[in-house]
Amino acid sequence: MKKILLFASVLSVSVLGVSALAQANPPATIVVESTGTTVLYRVVVVNRTFQAINFQHGNGATDVVLAATDLQPSANGRVKVRSKRGTVEVEAKFGNLQSPTTYGGEYLTYVLWAISPEGRAVNLGEVLVGDNDRSKLTATTDLQSFALIVTAEPYYAVRQPSNVVILQDIVTADTKGSSETVNASYELLERGGYIPTGYKFDPVVISANLPLEYYEARNALRIAQSEGAETYASASYQHAVQLVNAADADAARGHGDRKPLIATSRNAVQTAEDAREIAVKKIAADRLASERQASIDAQVKSQTATNDATRLKEQAQIDAANSQAAASKAQTDLTASQADAAQARSAAQTAQQGEQQAVSDKAALRLQLSEQLNRILATRDSARGLIVSMSDVLFDTGKYSLKSGAREKLAKVAGILIAYPGLNIEVGGYTDNVGSDGFNQTLSENRASAVRSYLVEQGVVTGSVSAKGFGNSLPVASNGSPSGRQENRRVELVVSGAPIGIPVNDTTGSLQ
Repeated sequence: MKKILLFASVLSVSVLGVSALAQANPPATIVVESTGTTVLYRVVVVNRTFQAINFQHGNGATDVVLAATDLQPSANGRVKVRSKRGTVEVEAKFGNLQSPTTYGGEYLTYVLWAISPEGRAVNLGEVLVGDNDRSKLTATTDLQSFALIVTAEPYYAVRQPSNVVILQDIVTADTKGSSETVNASYELLERGGYIPTGYKFDPVVISANLPLEYYEARNALRIAQSEGAETYASASYQHAVQLVNAADADAARGHGDRKPLIATSRNAVQTAEDAREIAVKKIAADRLASERQASIDAQVKSQTATNDATRLKEQAQIDAANSQAAASKAQTDLTASQADAAQARSAAQTAQQGEQQAVSDKAALRLQLSEQLNRILATRDSARGLIVSMSDVLFDTGKYSLKSGAREKLAKVAGILIAYPGLNIEVGGYTDNVGSDGFNQTLSENRASAVRSYLVEQGVVTGSVSAKGFGNSLPVASNGSPSGRQENRRVELVVSGAPIGIPVNDTTGSLQ
């Protein structure tokens, strides 16, 4: 993995003015990480100062002025805010808005944002440029205190504002409600960040014959693909592709009722944005898991070195004690007496700590068991228990006899499970859809039974292990590709029980 550090000035929301505040606040750092064909963007957020208004309930309606930034000096806006019980209504009007494509081919629309004092950004809705470069927007929010900004965006359903801020609120004498200057951390995506370096992104040529939503849908799909959704959120991404294809078909049919095309396009935007966010979260989770495993490995190595040093030190102390015993029996007796007293104190302290830690012991034991099993076979935690996964490469093709490598891993797993009395192990077998349902059901049952029998042979209590075959009824991936079918051919162990704080459940469905 290679990392490139980009430094970008970020526009802030403040009554101090854009230019002055940009100098007061340090730049944000955007880390670009390249993993194969996927480029990821992670904004390192810094504190920013802006004016938040508390629209207190019962104060009636208040007018807020939206001032233009240096990016679009001619723009203007006014917002009427009404605080009601349970919600705040926002009615905004804008004037002299330029086309958002001024800031780059990926920007097709504007979005109004509410920023909480804690830095949470809420998308209040799309600001469409209408006749005479004017626009209106009505929205509601559950926020009570917030600042307002307008940014240029590639499509309406974005969840994070860009730093192309064209309007921001200011507090005037007519503004009702209390205001406060706060330091909040919130993210602004750097201009150009929607198009990763090296990614081919053709300019958007907007035709008056097609609605803006159609182009937003194509933008959203391309941005989702550029951030890895095709790989990390395949199902959602393919759904978005289908919706865009349907929009293309509607567009190709020519003039007529635009409502179906607009509805399909907006659905495509939302689906593509969901796929993009799923991909970003999965990539981040994979990175975190890798970093966590590296940390665990380092801790194990460090602990091993510490234990070795402790053993050497203890042995040296024993040798010294033996020498002293030969010279002075009285000193040996005194030392033994002191050791007994220390041991008694330690035992009393341990008993007291045991009572205090009783509630957390099960959680710690569960984490310990998970880490031990994960060193042998891929293990994940779930509400049903710890799920240990075995792929079909541990069996001969189409058969259920365990290979030597599988037996070796299962023997280690059995050794770990034996050390935790009271556990329940549910063995589930699964197949792909190659072959008849009857064949696959029998194969899954035989594979599950083979794993159960081997665990029992290795000393796991017979009554604590059960086996069941699910055939091809519960795939975890598409059977349309070799890799998907390989994922579906698996055996999973669900480990539960009172010792690790998971009640024993009857296996009636998917082991996910």
